[in-house]
Amino acid sequence: MKSTIVSLCLRAVPAALVCVGATTANAQAPLRSAVDATFAPHAMAKLGGGVQGFNVDLGEELAKRLGRKIEIEGAEFSGLVPGLNSRRYDFLVAPVTVTPERAKSLLFTEGYLDTDYTFLGTKAAPAIVKLEDLKGKTVAVNKGSNYEGWARENADKYGFKFDVYGGNADAVQAVQSGRADYNLAGTTVVAWAAKQNPSLKTSYTIKTGLVWALPFRMDDKAGRDAASNALKCMKKDGTVAKLAVKWFGFQPGADDAAVKIAPGTGVPGTEGYDPTPVTPKCA
Repeated sequence: MKSTIVSLCLRAVPAALVCVGATTANAQAPLRSAVDATFAPHAMAKLGGGVQGFNVDLGEELAKRLGRKIEIEGAEFSGLVPGLNSRRYDFLVAPVTVTPERAKSLLFTEGYLDTDYTFLGTKAAPAIVKLEDLKGKTVAVNKGSNYEGWARENADKYGFKFDVYGGNADAVQAVQSGRADYNLAGTTVVAWAAKQNPSLKTSYTIKTGLVWALPFRMDDKAGRDAASNALKCMKKDGTVAKLAVKWFGFQPGADDAAVKIAPGTGVPGTEGYDPTPVTPKCA
């Protein structure tokens, strides 16, 4: 990113003018990113074109603080990481849960939201009070998501079936049409769906201790570090918490990832985390 180019310029004074030109061009190039545009209220289609939502606002504010414009396109969740690794995208603003497996192949900023899993059903469906209540039921999940992973790992244990859909909106529709008993998705997404659809209600929540963070390619430490600094500043001045209130209707607590600033860079306890203490440099 820009800071990396500047540091290279300072090593060779004769090349400084060329480097300054490269830096200016880089600053004008839009960052490229993507979201699953069916994952409301994190990202959803806007009337007239484009996307809107919590993560869209987050990405636009982040780019602004990096002095860049940003282009955010909608894509199926299962295609986001391949798109990042093929360099179609510079990083992802889509909600990506940080897991030990993903941390082996992606560089993450620190978390910006806690991510728990919640079941969504119709108001006529029995409430889930324990996971054993899933026996004989069908759960709809978004393809390539962490919820699909949880369903695969636990279907035999709790005796339920699961169906995979290209977008979470399709998974919710499966519940409404009776093709599935429950949809499993992030707590914020499920709360939004229930708010928008009077026939739906939230049910059991699985506490994960996990967070959503912004993923970068393994070879883009400079990009990850620059975004991490901007994200720390957005937490410090309350921007991330304000976005949570705007889109989810709740004020994050002091220990929520939307507020708590990590001492280093990345998600503590995961591969790729740099524990070197960081003092955010904010404008």
